[in-house]
Amino acid sequence: MARHPIPKRIEATGVTPERMVAPGRSPLVGLILSVRPSQWTKNLIIFAAVIFGQKLLDRSAVLISIAAFAVFCALSGVVYLLNDVVDREADRKHPLKCRRPIASGEVSPGLALSTAAVLGIAGLAAAFYLRFEFGVIAAVYVALLGLYSGPLKHVVIIDVLTIAIGFALRAAAGALVLGIVIGHWLLIVTVLLALFLALSKRRHELVLLADGATSHRRILQEYSPYLLDQMISVVTASTLVAYAIYTVSPDIIQKFGTEKLGLTLPFPLYGIFRYLYLVHQKEGGGSPSDMLLNDRPLLACVALWVLAVVLIIYGPGQLLTGRAL
Repeated sequence: MARHPIPKRIEATGVTPERMVAPGRSPLVGLILSVRPSQWTKNLIIFAAVIFGQKLLDRSAVLISIAAFAVFCALSGVVYLLNDVVDREADRKHPLKCRRPIASGEVSPGLALSTAAVLGIAGLAAAFYLRFEFGVIAAVYVALLGLYSGPLKHVVIIDVLTIAIGFALRAAAGALVLGIVIGHWLLIVTVLLALFLALSKRRHELVLLADGATSHRRILQEYSPYLLDQMISVVTASTLVAYAIYTVSPDIIQKFGTEKLGLTLPFPLYGIFRYLYLVHQKEGGGSPSDMLLNDRPLLACVALWVLAVVLIIYGPGQLLTGRAL
């Protein structure tokens, strides 16, 4: 099978040649790569409930959340396998995705679907074992993202909204597995941030593939860089406003006993601006996970934000003594 040349601008995506699938690899290696373990960062939102639910110093809650994280990593792998099987013909027209194991023929569709079935059954069984409500939302997640791999990815605007809702389901699942209630504003921020990332990815695909964009993904003919820039502008402002409202709302101040959470606003402000810089000036945005792990300023921003939030919510004294609230 002929390989597409790799444009120089792909270097800006954060996907290095080492991360592409090399010819001649065994089906097992290809299968492991197909579940995309490198995308684990997308499931870190599971731990939001541990931090904001004031359970970080509760050892059992942390262990349950780690198990929930593992479950969603497995279920995400199921979705990736289904998506790659459905999109294998279109992926062969993409300069990067043509090297995916299923698109390149290293992993057969039958093997991928069989693995997805086993992984899905095991993941859902583990989810229901952890907590019934968690199992329900995990099943909804698989069903929704399964539909995205089919008809929903071909419906304009609904395609990116589905991705955003998938992130919200992860956040809600992290709360449900612990039996706590996650704040509405926190869910809104999660949806908006995920929407921002999804729209940025659509823009990246349009710019990267140029005239060949619609042959790879039909829905891209419904978008234009200008339209996506308008949508991204709206979502960017909405995300920052929603986060600001969350941090200074009376309920949150009363819950955490401090007004200092609003001081963390500069971190999401810088993080979003940095991401926009990478999208527009460095032609990034194809893989949010890769950009987070490969861009040191962005990674540092996220790490410092988590540290600041933990210190404000729990206080240095509690963290040092290990006492829960």
